[in-house]
Amino acid sequence: MQFRSLKDIIRLCEERSVTIAELMVEEQVKETGVSREEVIQQMTDYYHIMKEAVHKGITEDTVSRSGLTGGDARRVYNYLNNGETASGSDATRAMSYALAVSEVNASMGRIIATPTAGSCGIIPGVFVSTQERFGWSDEQMVMGLFAAGAIGYVIANNSSISGAEGGCQAEVGSAIGMAAGAVVELRDGSPEQAMHAVGLALKNTLGLICDPVAGLVEIPCIVRNGLGAVNALAAADMALAGVRSAIPSDEVVDVMLQVGRSMPSEHRETARGGLAQTPTGRKITEELRRRRQNNGN
Repeated sequence: MQFRSLKDIIRLCEERSVTIAELMVEEQVKETGVSREEVIQQMTDYYHIMKEAVHKGITEDTVSRSGLTGGDARRVYNYLNNGETASGSDATRAMSYALAVSEVNASMGRIIATPTAGSCGIIPGVFVSTQERFGWSDEQMVMGLFAAGAIGYVIANNSSISGAEGGCQAEVGSAIGMAAGAVVELRDGSPEQAMHAVGLALKNTLGLICDPVAGLVEIPCIVRNGLGAVNALAAADMALAGVRSAIPSDEVVDVMLQVGRSMPSEHRETARGGLAQTPTGRKITEELRRRRQNNGN
């Protein structure tokens, strides 16, 4: 890839007079040696899987194997359809769709890691809900995924997308930034505005720890996906309105890495801190342990 930073993306888009998505397609074709048609077809396949996961999560039983989670996406979706919501119908729809995909993941269904399984609901939740709202085609959404991918590429290479390395800010935070920047581009915002959206989104999740109860990607991961989708829409709107990230977005990415490294291991996916070690979190863990032992006997 000819870009290593978000600033590089802006510069290259301006020099080539292309969108972020088009830049990413061009670079991926060069990087992989695969044809443009094949690159786009693969991303199209990914988007179809995302849409399938959204549909499954709001129409089918998605109780996880642990029994800890499932059904919240349908609860929120039904709540949306039964009257006016506090956050508005668009945000609530994105929330329900993000919950849906995360619940499909927890119930061992098929999802696309965007950028990880732990944050798999945010981009589909934002993309599918905005597609329905604005009437965008699948082709437009696929290009949006390339824009998100370019942003994720920079974050992954300059910081981290791993909860074990950087906490939940690295997983959910990265997905929020990727979704926010892509929505700005889909709404005809400039590459510069898209990158401001990334910075605005990432700043809001700095320091978010990874504390999965019982070590499972369920509590609080699924709820964070739902709320993350709403945060992504908010960051996109701020950027489109002209709000700028006072701290350059690349510097925010750098700080993510520093913050992640400074987190104690208890707060990086080990289930030895945070919500996982609350009285209720420990109780849930012990109950699951006993259940596994009984099943083993």
